[in-house]
Amino acid sequence: MKRNILLFKGNTSKIKNSILAHFLQFFLFLFAFCFVSPTAHTQILYDIPTQNLVLEAIDHIYNYEFGEVEPVARQIRAKYPNHPVNSMLKAMQLQWQYLPVKDNKGVSGQYLSLLHDCLAKAKVLEKNEKTRPEAAFFSMAGHGYIALMHNYNGDKLKAVSEAKQAYDYVMEGFKYMDKNPEFYFSSGLYNYYVIRYPEDHPIVKPMLFFFKDGNREEGLRQMDVAARKGVFTRTESAFYLARIFLKHELRYERAGVYLASLTQKYPNNPIFLMKYTEALLLLNKYEEAKPYLERLTKRTDKFFPIIWRTFEGLIQEKHLKNDQEAVKFYQAALRQSYDDEYTKEYHAFSYAGLARIALRAGDRKKAIGYYKKVEELAEYKALLKEAKDFFR
Repeated sequence: MKRNILLFKGNTSKIKNSILAHFLQFFLFLFAFCFVSPTAHTQILYDIPTQNLVLEAIDHIYNYEFGEVEPVARQIRAKYPNHPVNSMLKAMQLQWQYLPVKDNKGVSGQYLSLLHDCLAKAKVLEKNEKTRPEAAFFSMAGHGYIALMHNYNGDKLKAVSEAKQAYDYVMEGFKYMDKNPEFYFSSGLYNYYVIRYPEDHPIVKPMLFFFKDGNREEGLRQMDVAARKGVFTRTESAFYLARIFLKHELRYERAGVYLASLTQKYPNNPIFLMKYTEALLLLNKYEEAKPYLERLTKRTDKFFPIIWRTFEGLIQEKHLKNDQEAVKFYQAALRQSYDDEYTKEYHAFSYAGLARIALRAGDRKKAIGYYKKVEELAEYKALLKEAKDFFR
């Protein structure tokens, strides 16, 4: 099937809000956490010393060593002052350093400016056929991140516009996989989610007539190629595969393998630590999870208390069989507002735990209320199945 660009030219105000929201979210699945890793395909591709500098800067960012980034970035700028890699590196740093960047008003403006600067510099590269693959990658990344920002700020129409432009470059990336393994990531992500997303959200199925066909297993294979062979996208490919195995595929062992490696390589990264702890808990490896959970409990900032309190609740409920203590942790997690991007699912985990405890206490009415909240919040296949089985 061929995508029809006219889909985006109609009067979008006539599209029902629910359909628009799901349609946009389908696009954004292609970009959430996806393209934070910059790359270059002409100058830097053949400049191994500069490649190593970029990788060094990226490793510092992933490991939360933000003070170490600028001396390395300065060397890259000195050699390639007008290259989009510079803006993308800085945007990547802001994204991780001020996570979630959308909530930091003092930084989010700078973040968007860097992304627009990246796009402007990529446009220059786009004019030359030899640098077109390089331009496509940076344009895909820039438009994708801007789409995410507009989405989380509630401006759906702007987000759709940016996502549409990013989509064009995703399609272009299919042509470049054989030339550069970095594009296995975007191509694999598309192949997977163009099948998976409508399975989870049937409301978007009529719109998929306009999209290129996908292949879920091929998408997983392509992302694994990127995780093994990619230079700049290796870390994000591994992380996103782990999230897919946790969220959709219920293959917790596979997720644990990727996350164990990431946590070992980047011990200071709390997001990798968070997901690895989650994988261990879903595998019922409670004792193995404890030292990682102890590290998480030291984070009292931002949304981290939601995460570790939910994990503590799971251990109390499922490992220690102490429902009373589990309720305290679950309720404490729910008292803090969730973040759509990072902690919404942990609210769903907490509500599911409270539902199970209510059922054991013989309070079906409470369980009904809790499982309704799970249906409202959850995207994890296991949680949705648990709620569905209860109401069946």
